Amino acid sequence: MLRYIRDDFMQDSAFSRWICKRLARRFRTFFFAAALGLVGGCHSSHEAPRPSIRFTHVPPAGGGPNEMERIAGQVINGKPGTSIVIYAHHKGTWYVQPLRGHPITEIASNGTWDTASHLGSEYGAILVTEGYRATPKLRELPPVDGTVLAVARTNASAEHLSDAKVLHFSGYDWQIRSFPNDRGGGEICDYEASNVWVDEKGYLHLLMGQVGDTWHCAGVRLTRSLGYGTYRIVVSNSTHLPPSAILAIYTQDADGGEMDIEMGRWGKIKNRNGDYVIQPYYIPENTVHFEIPPGPMTHLLRWEPGSASFSSFSGNVKTSSSLVMEHVFKSGVPVPSREILHLDFYDFHHSQSGLQHPVEIVVQKFEYLP
Repeated sequence: MLRYIRDDFMQDSAFSRWICKRLARRFRTFFFAAALGLVGGCHSSHEAPRPSIRFTHVPPAGGGPNEMERIAGQVINGKPGTSIVIYAHHKGTWYVQPLRGHPITEIASNGTWDTASHLGSEYGAILVTEGYRATPKLRELPPVDGTVLAVARTNASAEHLSDAKVLHFSGYDWQIRSFPNDRGGGEICDYEASNVWVDEKGYLHLLMGQVGDTWHCAGVRLTRSLGYGTYRIVVSNSTHLPPSAILAIYTQDADGGEMDIEMGRWGKIKNRNGDYVIQPYYIPENTVHFEIPPGPMTHLLRWEPGSASFSSFSGNVKTSSSLVMEHVFKSGVPVPSREILHLDFYDFHHSQSGLQHPVEIVVQKFEYLP
């Protein structure tokens, strides 16, 4: 029966032509779709993978201006001409790292990056194109767009800051600074714990010097807050310092309150070598300049509610005849807020100063009277 039907169909030439046309159209559609699939497959297989960021070292949690730690990572599938911008999250705000004036972290040829960051509860890294202008403070990290190629964020490490070395000087315990800070005129200052020691006389030595390609500064800070009272410090001599070397004696709290006695010429030979400062320094009435003479000097800060009285005396005792300078600040004086006294010895704008040889300063004594 089927044979007869087939014969009838084949004998109907019009019907045969219709079948052939339908089959031809179906084959053309099939081959066209297959070709599209082949082209699409080739296109997707050659599309460059998107860049991404991973963290290889994450700092612990913290906050405030006093502590910085190393943060590092790697860019996967990066592009030439890109760089990294780091942010640290603290109390609802993302702050660019390590400095507002230096927000760009370079990427090595193998994709790795490494820099310093102030401590926060979270850390963010964004991969940006050349010429990107980083915002100093953000409420949220930026999305991926034309200038931001990748964004990564991570919680702070569960590890604690490594226990810093502590020395005993003038009856107090002082933590030796071994982490970087940004006091060097917009440059990161590295610190070396071995650059600090107390000699057989009980004098504190602070040394700056270069090891390999790295310049190391020196610093200590009290391990506890003292509050209102009189702070007295005797410095052996500061007039031998190169123009860029700075000894800063200052109290600093987590809210940015700071009072300074500074010794150094800030990179200019004609500058006077002594300053009293209530931060922020750029307000004209917050800074007083004076000239420190050769030899030992006794510097005092009497801190009271609404008043900060500074004075400096030639020699290692306070006498009316040896007074070199005094000044009283009545505005902008901070209130006690877990402030810590620091002694910080660093090179101002070291990349431009040309200072190569070691420099040392000696602090003979510290005394506090409530």
